Amino acid sequence: MTGTRERIVAAAAALLREGGREAVSTRAVSAAAGVQAPTIYRAFGDKQGLLDAVALDGFQAYLSSKTGLPPSDDPVADLRRGWDLHVGFGLANPALYSLIYGEPRPGAANPAAEAAARVLAGQVRRIAEAGRLRVSEEHAAHLVHSAGCGMTLTQIGLPEDRRDTTLSHLAREAVIAAITTDATPTAAPGAAGAAITLRAALPGTDALTPREGALMVEWLDRIAHQ
Repeated sequence: MTGTRERIVAAAAALLREGGREAVSTRAVSAAAGVQAPTIYRAFGDKQGLLDAVALDGFQAYLSSKTGLPPSDDPVADLRRGWDLHVGFGLANPALYSLIYGEPRPGAANPAAEAAARVLAGQVRRIAEAGRLRVSEEHAAHLVHSAGCGMTLTQIGLPEDRRDTTLSHLAREAVIAAITTDATPTAAPGAAGAAITLRAALPGTDALTPREGALMVEWLDRIAHQ
């Protein structure tokens, strides 16, 4: 079944690239993959399950080829690189990107979007651990995600000759300025900044019991959002 599943995903991905989401019908995928429709339903549950599998497969291929680079000594520079890779992925794979981000489903996150969110959360966590995060990790990740997706979808919707990478760079720098501090701050970050940094470091210590750790997280989040 593994080989059959991979063949079905590959067939659906090819249809998606060539004709967009509308081209990925159960009948078309069955014909392209050389299987019967019931085989698709057994493997993926329904068409949405198949589309989620196509999105995740494509995104994982992107991660392994583009974001497998080792982190540098500057987590903010790594976030900047991550933004550019994200936008580049969307412009190179517009149908796949739109499948992942173009139709939000409240309460039912796309597996590929969840994988991307974990990557972004890791990048933001490194900035917090370095003491350079101006806002909470959650707020920073949401802002980067919202701005990056909005910029990418906007560029996808434009004719190629009207796309301007300068706009993406401006948006990127505005977001980075809003969530980070200078590499060598001239003054202490204050209570909120210290709380954000300590909050990021908590998973690395076992000095607290689970109950104490949960209480500490609650206190630090309260300070960080004051």
